[in-house]
Amino acid sequence: MAQRKYGERMARLIHQRVDELQSADSIEMLVQYSIGRCHPLEGNRKGEYAMDLVHPYRLVFEQNKTDIQEVRIIKIEDYH
Repeated sequence: MAQRKYGERMARLIHQRVDELQSADSIEMLVQYSIGRCHPLEGNRKGEYAMDLVHPYRLVFEQNKTDIQEVRIIKIEDYH
């Protein structure tokens, strides 16, 4: 489905980022080691994080409030 909507290269990166999210011990680890260039967002997006996809797109997610080991992917977007 991702390939049909975003193309092969983007779909491959989306799946890679989801795998990285599943493998990480914490969001802090992703940020610290710059995995997928993971970084916290600021301003009205505080509490959200982004990882690079095909420029200029980002995978935007937030930490699940009830389970610290889960994240919720919000969207794939170009927010610049």
